Amino acid sequence: MPFTTPNLKVLTARRKQLLTWMHTLGGGVAIVPTAPERTRNRDNHHSYRHDSDFYYLTGFSEAHAWLILVAGDIDQSILLCEGKNPEVEIWNGVRWGPEAAAEHFGFDQAHDVKDLDTFIPKLLVGQRNLFSTLSHSTQPDLLKHLQGWLVAAQHSVRGTRALPQQWLDLSDPLAEMRLIKDASELATMRAAAAISAQGHVRAMQTARPGCHEYELEAELLYHFRKHGAQSVAYDSIVAAGANACVLHHRAGDAVMQAGDLVLIDAGCELDGYASDITRTFPANGKFSGPQRALYDIVLAAQQAAYEKTSPQHHFNAGHDAAVQVLTQGMLDEGLLQGTLAQAIETAAYRQFYMHRTGHWLGMDVHDVGSYRSPPASAEERPWRQLQAGMVLTIEPGLYVRPAPDVAKKFWGIGIRIEDDAVVTETGCELITRGVPVAPDEIEAIMRAR
Repeated sequence: MPFTTPNLKVLTARRKQLLTWMHTLGGGVAIVPTAPERTRNRDNHHSYRHDSDFYYLTGFSEAHAWLILVAGDIDQSILLCEGKNPEVEIWNGVRWGPEAAAEHFGFDQAHDVKDLDTFIPKLLVGQRNLFSTLSHSTQPDLLKHLQGWLVAAQHSVRGTRALPQQWLDLSDPLAEMRLIKDASELATMRAAAAISAQGHVRAMQTARPGCHEYELEAELLYHFRKHGAQSVAYDSIVAAGANACVLHHRAGDAVMQAGDLVLIDAGCELDGYASDITRTFPANGKFSGPQRALYDIVLAAQQAAYEKTSPQHHFNAGHDAAVQVLTQGMLDEGLLQGTLAQAIETAAYRQFYMHRTGHWLGMDVHDVGSYRSPPASAEERPWRQLQAGMVLTIEPGLYVRPAPDVAKKFWGIGIRIEDDAVVTETGCELITRGVPVAPDEIEAIMRAR
C-alpha cells in the first residue's frame, strides 16, 4: 500500500534545517542512504521498509535510493534513485524515476542511482567535510561505500584541490530534529493510534477460552491492514497465561484457558509512523481477585506516571512515580517485604518489574533521541526536560514468575498497560485511549461478545 507523501514544504524545511547545521561546521557534503532490500529466502525478499532518517528528509519510500545534501555557496538537495524501466515495472510496480521524483519531492536535482559511484566522488572534491548517518544508518555497507568514494575522489584530484578532512555524524542532529513532532507528524500518529486501539478492541471481542494466541494476532493484522496501515510497527506480542511473563513473547499456538489473562502488545505503522499499545484482559471476560489486585496496582502506576509527563518534568519523572506506586503495591500484596525506601534502594522491585516505564515513539517504535540532556560537566548528564511535541509511551507492568517466597495465587500473572502520550504545553494527551484500560470497561466489552 503506498504511503501518503509528507507535505512538500515540511520536507524542504527539514532539509534546509540540516543544511543550516552543516554550515555551522564549515559546510560540505552529506550522504544519507535508505535501507537496502533484505533477502528472506533465495530470490524472495522481506517486505520493504525504508530507513527512517532518509524518509524523514525525503518522503521517498522506494529502495536503492540516496540523498545528497551540499552545503556550499549554493545549497543543493539531490536524490539518486532507480530509473524508469518498463520491463522491471511489469514485475515490481511503477517507479517514480529521477525526473518525476525531483518534481514531486522538491529536489534540486535527481539522477539514476546506477551513476552513484561516479557522481559522488566528483562532489567530494573541494569539500571540507563529509557528513553521513554513521551511527544509525540501516545501510550495512555505508562505511565501505564512503571509503570507496573517497579513494576514487583522491585519484581524480589535481593540483591543490582538497578532499574532506573530517567525517561528521548526522545521527545526533537528525535525532534532535525528529524528537519534536510537527503538526503533520502528530496527525499521522493520532490516526495510527486510533487504528491500533480499535484493533485491540477487536481482539478483546474475539478472545475466549480455547482461542489460540495466533488467532488474536490474525485479528490485529486484519484490522490494521483493513483500515489503511501499511504494516505492523513491530512483531505483535500476544501472550496467554504465564507467557505474559516473557516480555517479548511472540504469538504462538498456546491455547487460552478460562483463568488466563491475555497480554497483547501490538501497534500498526501508518505512513512511516508507529503506534504502540499494550492491554491485558481476562480470557473468560472476568478478572479473578488476585488478577484484579495486581491490575489495579499497574493502572494506578500508569496514572502516576501520566501525571508526571509534562514540560514541568524530566523524562525519568514518570518512571520514578510508577516505581513508587508499583513497589508499594507489591509490599501491600506481600510480594515484597520491608519498607518502601528499602525496596526501591535495593531495587528489590525488579524481581517483578524489570523494564523502564516508557520510551520515545515516532518513525521508529523505539524512536531516536537522547533521554538525557547534554552534560553540564563531564560527570553529569541530567535527564532531559520534556517539551511539547515529544511523544513517548507510558507502560508500567508486573510479571510474577513462580518462586518459593511468592504466593501461588499470583504465579503466572503478567500485566502491562501501555499508552502513547503526546507532550503538550500543560501536560500530555493519551492518544490511544480508544481502547479502555479500566477493568470494568474491559469486562463490559467482553460481556458484549
